[in-house]
Amino acid sequence: MSKLPDFEAMAIFAKVVELRSFAAAASELALSKATVSKAVTRLEERLGARLFNRSSRRLALTDAGRALSVRAAQLLADGEEAENEALSQAASPRGLVRLAVPMTFGQRVIAPLLPEFLAQYPDVSIDLHLSDAMVDLIGEGFDIGVRIARLPDSSLVARRLCPMPVYTVAAPSYLKKYGRPTHPMHLAQHRCFTYAYRTTPEVWHYFNDAGEAVSVRPSGQLRINNGEAVLPALIAGLGIADLPDFIIGEAIARKQVEVILKGWKQPEGAVHLVMPPGGPRPARVEALVEFLATHLARLGKAATAKSRREPEAG
Repeated sequence: MSKLPDFEAMAIFAKVVELRSFAAAASELALSKATVSKAVTRLEERLGARLFNRSSRRLALTDAGRALSVRAAQLLADGEEAENEALSQAASPRGLVRLAVPMTFGQRVIAPLLPEFLAQYPDVSIDLHLSDAMVDLIGEGFDIGVRIARLPDSSLVARRLCPMPVYTVAAPSYLKKYGRPTHPMHLAQHRCFTYAYRTTPEVWHYFNDAGEAVSVRPSGQLRINNGEAVLPALIAGLGIADLPDFIIGEAIARKQVEVILKGWKQPEGAVHLVMPPGGPRPARVEALVEFLATHLARLGKAATAKSRREPEAG
């Protein structure tokens, strides 16, 4: 038989057998009596055998109907069990969530949060993928991604969680040796480190309160695809870098580097959760989304408060 079995008709037939009535089956299945009758007739035509002997007062199975009814009842039960199991998984958090996160942010921020989540949801497991490359969530089968940037238009569903301040910084030893730039255009005469996975890695953008906007193309000895990996060279005084708070904040607090370009700001990035488009997401995904949203919003508030307090060197 080339076509798939008519599972719908078999399930309807099984319900008619169970309730011994076309009308009762139609009522329980929320179908019209005509739809139920047509399904049974369709099944009889497909099998080439009558399944019921019908009269105005009596409904009796034929031999063929009796033989089929056992298998049809099992088919209906298996279908209901499979659907209930799927609904249960969708309603209560359980199963695997695949999460893609930038390397350093994942190590410093996301990974420390996961023990609390896993303790709270013991039936959920997480596949954490750490990479600074732009992951194809849909193509690689991820449920959630974290992006720290000004997001371009895309088909993904994005949820902005919190701002992420960005600082242009240099070590005191670098500034002592090469001088302190006070205008973004001065960066052209300085050694700068570039981060390959920025939205525009070759161009740094600045603006000030007077409405002046400046874009510069920094150059230097080091181009790297992981923000944290630039820290040794930066702290050693070999160049200037432009990094988000979660990478450079600790070094600023320890006075290993100084924020430069007083009076100039950069278009502020933000932390986003991004997800493939589609209908309702499983409860395990929603649970992780809400957990991360709550905790990362607190992180953002702390970073914003710190950026307002942060004294910028002149």
